[in-house]
Amino acid sequence: MTPQPGPNDTTAMTTTEHQAILTIAVLAALADGQKHERERGEIKRVADSLGQAEGVHLPALVQDVLLQRANLASAVPQLTSADARLLAYEMAVCVCDADGAQSPAERTFLDDLNQRLGLAAPVAAAFAQQADAMVAAPLPLPDGASLPGATPAAVASVDNAALDADILNAAILNGALELLPESLSTLAIIPLQMKLVYRIGLAHGHQLDSGHVKDFLATAGVGLTSQYLEQAARKLLGRFGGGLLGGVLGGVGKQAVSSGLSFATTYALGQVAKRYYAGGRVLSTQMLKDAYASSLQQAQALQAQYGPAMHERSRTIDAGKLLAMVRGR
Repeated sequence: MTPQPGPNDTTAMTTTEHQAILTIAVLAALADGQKHERERGEIKRVADSLGQAEGVHLPALVQDVLLQRANLASAVPQLTSADARLLAYEMAVCVCDADGAQSPAERTFLDDLNQRLGLAAPVAAAFAQQADAMVAAPLPLPDGASLPGATPAAVASVDNAALDADILNAAILNGALELLPESLSTLAIIPLQMKLVYRIGLAHGHQLDSGHVKDFLATAGVGLTSQYLEQAARKLLGRFGGGLLGGVLGGVGKQAVSSGLSFATTYALGQVAKRYYAGGRVLSTQMLKDAYASSLQQAQALQAQYGPAMHERSRTIDAGKLLAMVRGR
């Protein structure tokens, strides 16, 4: 039986639809009007790094949104297929959810988008509920739970080999998630990264909550909204991150486009978190950024080596159980 095209089969969509979907995703990223300038800068950086792909010029697209030359009224009519309209809504929901609970402005934006797209209410509601539940998945301990403070003895007893194995496994898993076509598979990477940082802090005896973990990621230079936007855009446009995975995963098709990005980002975050919490959380903002940049380069050098492992891991992931997987780790 030949598989039927679905909302994540981007090969069946036109370049115009790709551009409209990405325009809507950028509009969603800026919908609350309260984005920190750092996050806005990251969105511009993402556009510049992607440049022009598949006939879509990302820097110009972002500029049109920022200058209010592009909006929902101009973008939605470009979506001529039901699959494109559904994918546009899915990506917009995930962009709004990436950094946590939606603001009132983001909810208003999504309601307006849904009305303009004319999606079936049950379909839109079901997806939104899944996405909301995924980013709301709690850390293993409730926020603010009491943990023993870090001590030299506690740090000395940390099993660094076990932490390194956990970091590598998390990086491979997140790279594998990028091989899946579902929008939620990309969104799952963010809570999984947060839980990895949480586990590393916990191993060193530090009390963490979700707010602290988000601050750690942001300080290191990983914007939650911009990270999702970059991963989703690379997947949509079928671009390989630096070509590092092309030779290893070329047979997988366009869904391999950003697994290297997810692998490298997760691996680097894990290594920096290990250094940060082992050292008593004394790194300055600039030192943390520099450490992340250095670790990211090291991680990028490992991408090709672990490409086959990502591919194999992707075969074992049940896309229907992504929420359970995020809650369970």
